[in-house]
Amino acid sequence: MRIFSGKDVDAKALRGATIAILGYGSQGRAHALNLKDSGHKVVVGLRRGGASWQKAKKDGLAVAEPADAVKGAALVALLTPDLTQAALYRAIKANLAKGATLLFAHGFNIHFRTIKPRKDLDVVLIAPKGPGDLVRRQFQQGRGVPCLIAVAQNGVGNPKKKAKSQALAYAHGIGGTRGGVLETTFEEETVTDLFGEQVVLCGGATELVVKGFEVLVEAGYKPEAAYYECLHELKLIVDLLQEGGLAKMHQFISETAKYGDLTRGPRIVTRRTKAEMRRILKEIQNGKFARQWIRETKSGKKKYTKLLNKDLKHPIEKVGRALRARMPWLEQGR
Repeated sequence: MRIFSGKDVDAKALRGATIAILGYGSQGRAHALNLKDSGHKVVVGLRRGGASWQKAKKDGLAVAEPADAVKGAALVALLTPDLTQAALYRAIKANLAKGATLLFAHGFNIHFRTIKPRKDLDVVLIAPKGPGDLVRRQFQQGRGVPCLIAVAQNGVGNPKKKAKSQALAYAHGIGGTRGGVLETTFEEETVTDLFGEQVVLCGGATELVVKGFEVLVEAGYKPEAAYYECLHELKLIVDLLQEGGLAKMHQFISETAKYGDLTRGPRIVTRRTKAEMRRILKEIQNGKFARQWIRETKSGKKKYTKLLNKDLKHPIEKVGRALRARMPWLEQGR
């Protein structure tokens, strides 16, 4: 296992080079501002006249249409949503400088081959292990969100180490080397990222929260009490896990909570649950999930929108909004 830090960075790899950031959402804005604050020359590629165009200009960044932004750029980062990137690449392909580096923050389009880069391009991955808002805040605090690094393609005629050197310099510019940059592959990053989102971080965690809330409310307990127990306090446990793993969580919860954890937890997440996790992993590995998501997007996201609206209309959301309104510091903390 190789983890890079600031001492591994070649300071000359991107010195004086133009970096084009395409997209100004969660990751795009964080990367652009962090790179600018690190002394790099940054131009943001956006649709002219859109809200993001004005926002980026207000943030003090150079802005241009994507096809113009990439002209002469040594490194181009595609940081728009996954399923917009293939069309975006087609729109900028002809204007990419020969031997330029194409950078992704998620391996989806390269691993599932919805984008097939020109042979002369270097293709790299710098994937922060946190949302863009955190990438920006940690950078401003002198900290850094850990990143993953991978090289999918060394462009024809390009020096063999150029791709990794530029990717590592980019990671350094956004603060990633402060937290450590772990070497991986596009396949490993893509599969583990999708699996983590679906099974634990988003799908698994939110379903566990909602189902626990429903059981308490259906048993006659106050929705507010159920909200605090099943959702609000989850952050306490997650923070302990992040800071010190299972050991720190066990250190700071009560003996009663520990006994309940050790004896009841395995009754909730069972062998059947683990078997379903393996099926979900297989669907990611064989491309079934990617094909479903691409079809859903192309057909207008009708099922996706229906499921999302159902989720947002759940009673836990109504209760949560009322309780969070009494704690304005939660929003201010962001």
